Amino acid sequence: MTTPRLYFRAYLAALLMLAAAPAQAADVKELFGIDLADYPGKEARMIEVSYPPGAQDMVHRHDAHAFVYVLEGQIVMQLKGKPAVTLKAGQTFYEGPTDVHVVGRNASNTEPARFVVVLLKAKGAPIFKPVKE
Repeated sequence: MTTPRLYFRAYLAALLMLAAAPAQAADVKELFGIDLADYPGKEARMIEVSYPPGAQDMVHRHDAHAFVYVLEGQIVMQLKGKPAVTLKAGQTFYEGPTDVHVVGRNASNTEPARFVVVLLKAKGAPIFKPVKE
């Protein structure tokens, strides 16, 4: 086998391995939580989500009102049945309690993204529920 052909095959194999590697997971940090005295059985949670370059979420729902504010970078969000939107720092997004979040990802493969989410939900309910499509 000639040297250029060997290099090409090695390069192709490396690309295929990179494409098969899963994207990095988002880092989620709880910032604040409080029971809502005026709304029995309800609570508010504030979380910060950091997406490394190329990170994406699985399909999920929150069973909550979710208010998103982008702090850094750009993210792509899409709810089932709606078009995808790309949000940059300073922009907002809303998910309702019955929405299924089909796309949540960093818009960049080279830069990180960070956003804050305020969730209003039933007390004790999970913040994140994976959904099988």
